[in-house]
Amino acid sequence: MGGPGDPPAGTPEDAPGGGDDEYRSVVFDESFVRAARLQEFSAQERMSDHARAVRRRPALHRSLSRQALFLVVLIALAFGTAIYMGIRHPYQSPAAKRPEPLRMTVIPLAPQGRVPGSARITDLYAHSPAARFRVGAAGIGLPAAHRTAHFSDSQVTSALTTAKDYLVESALDPDTLIGGSPRSVRLLLDPQQLAQFDRSFARPAADGRHAPTGWLVRFDPARTALADRRVRVEGTLRVVEADKNTLEVTSDHTFAYALRRAGEGEAGASLFTVRRELHFRFDRDDLRMHRAELLSSATQAGPLTCAADSANHLRPLLAGQRARTGGPPGTDPYATGGATALCGSLAAAAQPSL
Repeated sequence: MGGPGDPPAGTPEDAPGGGDDEYRSVVFDESFVRAARLQEFSAQERMSDHARAVRRRPALHRSLSRQALFLVVLIALAFGTAIYMGIRHPYQSPAAKRPEPLRMTVIPLAPQGRVPGSARITDLYAHSPAARFRVGAAGIGLPAAHRTAHFSDSQVTSALTTAKDYLVESALDPDTLIGGSPRSVRLLLDPQQLAQFDRSFARPAADGRHAPTGWLVRFDPARTALADRRVRVEGTLRVVEADKNTLEVTSDHTFAYALRRAGEGEAGASLFTVRRELHFRFDRDDLRMHRAELLSSATQAGPLTCAADSANHLRPLLAGQRARTGGPPGTDPYATGGATALCGSLAAAAQPSL
């Protein structure tokens, strides 16, 4: 026979000691007995009609098996809950609204007499309402940004900053103004408006949808040159929460440009005034990607002739020129209030008093 073995729960404390104990191999404690798979019937049970002297006990379920089963059930419940919440939770990002096509108007303002001019640029500004304007991007000030019900301070600031960047690229950048590539403006637009933007430059049309001058300010370089690259600007920016997923920014700015005939060097210059009212919309993707959806664009510009095609380029009347026809008298691009005429008459107060 093999050597003696220890009980499953170790040697009993009251077991006799000594390596030569002849009964050591037959001393079993209670744990050893409970772990046995076979159990002998008692004497009374053997007196009955049992054919066998022993019976097989059912196997004991290990606590480890119960813990493993509990862990599997717990993992399954957690996984099912995660799937359910992923499908039904109330904080899902809403479906993005498709941007609307830009609606645009360009209203020419015809002068009532000859366009005043001067070889001294400073005199033009000093004797006009633009004398108080600031130069370039400094004239596009940002209002204080305050959080709204559903947007943080930083998100409101992002909307205002993007609107300002659009104004700078579309109305102040010298390359844009003289008919250069509109790429810097295009990069600031929602991708779903790019098809309309591209068509406007590929096939310009005065249809209220596809005029390049509805997107930006630009002059015909064959006719017009910048006498001063430092454009004067004044205006306002306002931001509101349209709904829980959208911010809207409205800009109202007046730009004063010093222009001269192309190719005439230091010839006399004149002022050209453009008032632009733009309406921007920003969803959360736009705020994150530094881009905007341009909803509407209203432009008053002069001195222009009412008969001029202002869809592709603005073609100002320059120093000494006059308009053949005019419109309703007294339209002032420096004044507040919406424009309604298809063509206006540039108010005398809007011109330099030279």
